Amino acid sequence: MKFEEIKELMKLFAKSKLDRIKIQQKDFEILMEKGGETVVVEATPAATAPVSSVPAAVPATSSAVPAAPAAEEKALEGELITSPMVGTFYAAPSPDSPPFVQAGDTVRKGQTLCILEAMKIMNELEAEYDCKILEVLVQDGEPVEYDKPLFRVEKL
Repeated sequence: MKFEEIKELMKLFAKSKLDRIKIQQKDFEILMEKGGETVVVEATPAATAPVSSVPAAVPATSSAVPAAPAAEEKALEGELITSPMVGTFYAAPSPDSPPFVQAGDTVRKGQTLCILEAMKIMNELEAEYDCKILEVLVQDGEPVEYDKPLFRVEKL
């Protein structure tokens, strides 16, 4: 199975209502499972047990690879809040409303940070803990992938 096919399969699986899928082709096997808001992907050739090369093939987009060092640098300066799904990021409830949060804002656990639209369903992303927003890492209306950093925060 080609890398592009695996990426497309991951996107389709993330959008589906399936909790688990296993595909076997000749000497290749892939198992994907969902539980809550995480997706676990295991890809192994059926004939061999080592999985050392698989993590490099897992990123959802090729643009995520160059961004990884920058994300690691920013992670040193605070915690990252990442996207739990593939969708579109909206900073405000409507185009003429102010954003839910901006850099410098202090938010409480349960407060709405943004809206993530997936398959025409608006999902509010809430803060999992009290924090201060250090930086908003995406633009309003920007498409986001699973696990893409959205906010850099400082826990309070």
